[in-house]
Amino acid sequence: MTAKEYLQLISDEIHTTIVATVDDEGLPVTAAIDMMMSDESGLYFLTARGKSFYDRLTKRGYLALTALKGEDTMHSLAVSLRGKVRELGPELLPVLFEKNPYMAEIYPTEASREALTVFQIYEGSGEYFDLSKRPIERASFSFGGAESKAEGYTITDACIGCGSCVAVCPQSCITGGEPPFMIRQEHCLHCGNCLRACPVGAVIRK
Repeated sequence: MTAKEYLQLISDEIHTTIVATVDDEGLPVTAAIDMMMSDESGLYFLTARGKSFYDRLTKRGYLALTALKGEDTMHSLAVSLRGKVRELGPELLPVLFEKNPYMAEIYPTEASREALTVFQIYEGSGEYFDLSKRPIERASFSFGGAESKAEGYTITDACIGCGSCVAVCPQSCITGGEPPFMIRQEHCLHCGNCLRACPVGAVIRK
């Protein structure tokens, strides 16, 4: 999937996300926020200028979010991202209300909508994580010029091919054969079992 498709998954299929911002004391604050539109430039949502959420957005210019879809843990997928936000003002409000008609029940009149403003997440990186597949599936993405930071573990040339890492991998995503062994990153849980099990320190964190 492309970054645009991951953003579209958040806005169109999952929609409601849990967003984290930071308050004046440096402490995290979460809120349930609907992502109302996406395109190749990012994600769009709205809030009222009188809310503390608005203050945190404008002061920090940054947020993190998780969008979760599924009936239970083993049948769920999640998309998490963190990135920079900017206020766009009210110009896109008619578009967001058209795409999200339920908002008209919350803010029914033009006068009541005067408090609203639109924000865009315009640069960021994220991760897709699907627990409903066997083995699990994960992927990283970025947009708006941000770099996607690699996480997880890798096996170096110090590998002696003993198989200790293979034995403890919960997703069986380490391939053997001639050393060094290889971790299939798209299926890795990032649990760290391989790092702890390797007797020669050949497994390192990225």
